Amino acid sequence: MKSVTLFALVASMVLASNAARAADPLSTEQMMADIQRYESFGLHRYGSGGAKAALDWIGSELGKAGLKTSSQPFTMRRQYNFGGGSLDVGGKRLTVLPQWWMPEHPAQFSLSAAIAPSGDASGRFARVNLPFDRGAYLNDSHRAKLEEAFARHPAAVLLVIDHPSGEIFTYNVEQRSKSWPVPVILVAPKYRPLLDAAERSGEKIAVEISGRYTQDVESYNVVARLDRNKDKWLVISTPVTSWFTSTCERGPGIAGFLAMARLAAERFTEADLIFVATAGHEIGHGGMGYFMTRGAPPPRDTIAWAHFGSSLACRDTLVKAINSSESLAPLVTKNFAGIEGTRLTGEKAAVGELREVNAAGYTAFFGMAAAHKYFHTPLDSAATVDPALLSPMAKAFADTLSDATKR
Repeated sequence: MKSVTLFALVASMVLASNAARAADPLSTEQMMADIQRYESFGLHRYGSGGAKAALDWIGSELGKAGLKTSSQPFTMRRQYNFGGGSLDVGGKRLTVLPQWWMPEHPAQFSLSAAIAPSGDASGRFARVNLPFDRGAYLNDSHRAKLEEAFARHPAAVLLVIDHPSGEIFTYNVEQRSKSWPVPVILVAPKYRPLLDAAERSGEKIAVEISGRYTQDVESYNVVARLDRNKDKWLVISTPVTSWFTSTCERGPGIAGFLAMARLAAERFTEADLIFVATAGHEIGHGGMGYFMTRGAPPPRDTIAWAHFGSSLACRDTLVKAINSSESLAPLVTKNFAGIEGTRLTGEKAAVGELREVNAAGYTAFFGMAAAHKYFHTPLDSAATVDPALLSPMAKAFADTLSDATKR
């Protein structure tokens, strides 16, 4: 009888221990479950069904954590709704994607023509090759190279970005950017030999792009608050939308963001908290821009702004930055000591959506941002996540937030 009782006691202790681990917001198991849930919604591009489903789910999880949760509707002026794209060359059919923004008239495109090696390209394709610069945003140097191609008067441009994955890689864009005068079609660098052969032989290639523009596209941020009447705020933010499924680009940041919400009731008790999960990151930071003027607490009342950026716990990381304002640099240096990455402070640290935070006058911010081998490519999946990096990353955020409330 005693042995049975002892066995039951040990079993109950094991079960309790397992339950405690499962309930730990910073556990690898919990964070991986959140990442896989995010992935299950599929494509997360702004305005898509997958993006809406992810936002709905995040709102539900914030509510379960005991926060007062609401939706913050906003619109972005335009979105290109891509239907599909193919390129036939050398007897093969390749999947292709336009680099935003497609011409608005027409938004769909079909052409069978040769590649013009040089000079006038009227009625034909021109080619542009860009080195991969480890950046995430289409910039002036990229546009200058494309302008050189447009000056040749092509019917379309085939753009190859030399990404280390060998896959299609696309850049983030701004709403204010002009649409291209002709379609710019992204082709994976692994297919460069096929394009080279077609160009040499004068073989015609065929491109089909389907899609349409929508105007004043609606979405929303998810905003959650825990107001303790302390009159000093912690802000925690993360983007939700992305070009593709983008599991490791977005998933670890969202998992860390939710972990902070689940810790909020028992930790960070000396501050009021506001969480914001933003939409529209990849086409102009629309959600963060909207929140900055309609919901963000004043800079003078904000003791720390924590931002969970891209690719925070991925395999094959290409570049990683740990970012902080000058005022929070000592706390970040201490709490992120075990996290690999380039340390950036001050203006240099205002990357991604932290650019809006810094520009609005918040002098106490920190966060992380990175790129991995499949960042901004269609192959970014749960397989690209490194589970061993999740808990240390989230703990570093939590400890920095805790320390900020004690200053």
